[in-house]
Amino acid sequence: MYGAFDENSELYEHWFTQNAAAYQSEVDAVGQCIPAKGCGFEIGVGTGRFSAPFGIRHGVEPSEPMRKIALKRGIHVVSGTGEELPYHDKEFDFALMVTTICFADDPLRCFKEAWRVLKNQGVMITGLVDKLSFLGRKYEEHKNGNVFYKDARFFSVYEVVNLMTKTGFGQFDFRQTIFGVPSQISAPEKAKPGFGKGAFIVVRGIKNSTGDAA
Repeated sequence: MYGAFDENSELYEHWFTQNAAAYQSEVDAVGQCIPAKGCGFEIGVGTGRFSAPFGIRHGVEPSEPMRKIALKRGIHVVSGTGEELPYHDKEFDFALMVTTICFADDPLRCFKEAWRVLKNQGVMITGLVDKLSFLGRKYEEHKNGNVFYKDARFFSVYEVVNLMTKTGFGQFDFRQTIFGVPSQISAPEKAKPGFGKGAFIVVRGIKNSTGDAA
């Protein structure tokens, strides 16, 4: 599944420069959910497009070409996946995972691992393209023609919340953005609370004192 990212890291980077306003909109939505202080890490760093703006210096990424770009952005990214995080229990204050859930072999296991390495009351931030949104439906319909999404599994916000709840996260909060076709967004959009109108949703959950990290 990660071969597409190995072979198309430059194309991946090009999307962010070509759709700069949409990218900045997503960064704003994620930023509204990032804790003001604490040490965090990212699951599926990619090229560091979401870690770098927030000073996140740790993360895992299975694609070597993507890791090389992220390293240049100052991120200590190591080879790995969300299902087996190379970190100690209760090591971090928050975890970030942006669209990575679409490519995970075992999404529930990813959340369990995040729960394990987060401190009590740690924050889990999950960004995704809601499969029930206009853009999610479009991506699903044309996924076979997209080098990145052809092997992806899209999720709804409800499905993500269900997985996070099963793991031991609660006190959910949401931000939404991308209210139009990304290529047609000319200026960054201000993220709004909730979900159901925007295509890109950020789900913020808090680690409960008890949960299922097994």
